[in-house]
Amino acid sequence: MTEKTKQISTKDKVAYGLGDMGNGIAMQIVGSYLFFFMTTILHIPSYIAGLAVGVSIVWDAVTDPIMGYISDNTKSRRFGRRHIYLIIGMIGVALTIIGLFFIPIDSSLTLKVSLIFILIILYKTFITILVTPFTALGAELSSDYHERTRIQSIRSVFYMLGIALSMVAGMYIFFQPNAKYPVGQLNPEAYKNMAIVTAIGTVILISIAFRATRKYIPRLNQHLIFKTNDKMSSKIFSTFLNTMKNKAFALIALSYMFNNIATAFVNIIGLHVFTYTFGFSNTEFSIIIGLQFFFSILSQPLWMYLVHEMDKKKCVLLALSITIGISMYFVLLAVFNRQVESQIIYFIPYAIFAGIGTGALFTIPASMVADTIDLEELETGIRTEGVYFGSMTFFYKLAQSITVFIIGGLLTFIGFNSHLSVQSPDTRLYLGLILGFGVAISMLLSYWSISKYTLTKESILSIQAKLQAKALEAPQD
Repeated sequence: MTEKTKQISTKDKVAYGLGDMGNGIAMQIVGSYLFFFMTTILHIPSYIAGLAVGVSIVWDAVTDPIMGYISDNTKSRRFGRRHIYLIIGMIGVALTIIGLFFIPIDSSLTLKVSLIFILIILYKTFITILVTPFTALGAELSSDYHERTRIQSIRSVFYMLGIALSMVAGMYIFFQPNAKYPVGQLNPEAYKNMAIVTAIGTVILISIAFRATRKYIPRLNQHLIFKTNDKMSSKIFSTFLNTMKNKAFALIALSYMFNNIATAFVNIIGLHVFTYTFGFSNTEFSIIIGLQFFFSILSQPLWMYLVHEMDKKKCVLLALSITIGISMYFVLLAVFNRQVESQIIYFIPYAIFAGIGTGALFTIPASMVADTIDLEELETGIRTEGVYFGSMTFFYKLAQSITVFIIGGLLTFIGFNSHLSVQSPDTRLYLGLILGFGVAISMLLSYWSISKYTLTKESILSIQAKLQAKALEAPQD
């Protein structure tokens, strides 16, 4: 192994990051707006909307390890193991996003529900085809302990920018109030315009990443897997189980699962809470979310420095402590929702500290997964990043699907009425409490999991030294 295999040019890191900006935009548009769109624009009952999203996430979870296996075992000298799926995925994702937000609002409930189920399953299929190979590509671009963190940090910055564009610019640009819709979030045409712009942006950004990283295919092809005599179904199952035998990976996957359960709470009812509990306009909502992502991005150099000084595990524990504390502050805001309604000043501390805490959680765990895969390579001589990242997303998406279904039921239970522009005081309170406590409890469980992680910087560097020695001893082609 040479330094050339470890270092990636800044230009290419940025290009790869731009691709994840496209992923972030595409996933956030559906993750944060679709449930609100279904319940308030299409007037689909919340429990049916929760079921539709939940079923789609189960499908997404099941297909992730399968896609990871397919990607790992793709044998293309021209496109490598990953790149062909970036093209297929981005086209499918763009088309299905447009389809979802163009469902006619005056059609029958049966037709609307049927179209939602079909299109969201198609969307989840294409997002899996796109994101699973894309994420695995980032993990295999470099074998260097700190270079991996740099790649993931730059990727995370652009991913967060993608989310910010969706939530901040998207909300501000597309959901301006007018005479007919004084609450801009209730304007059906805004969702159509947003979907078209999202589809075009996703295709452009993924194409940039595709072009920039194609040059690495010859080097990455050293990991092509040519011996696959077993049946595909049994092989997928066995490789999936093998990832769980890697204890370090299993702990990160469990922690990541709880982090993403917290994300599910924010994505599914965040817009409901800020609209109904705190009475925020599109501009006020954009400011708070924009401030949060600004500090997430601003915190990246800090977390990079702390990784060098403290180790990755300690940094994640610190970030989780920050998010748990600020989640309890959010609960306090929910309790006093009438007193803080539309007053941004009370939400600035939340935005700042939530941004700093989640800044680390966007970046460091993915880098830690790449470290755990070194163990597999040392023992087997191959790297199956696709299966590892597919396994990780399988667990958190399965948990997310249950969470989404529960949230849909909770909205019905607390008396949320999509036909009302102002909810009852109890409903407003309960919406905020569901979000605040849901995030806090999820982060506590994540803290418990990552606290048991045992790989240190020293142990990873030792494993990588052994891998380098084996590579030098191997016969050259």
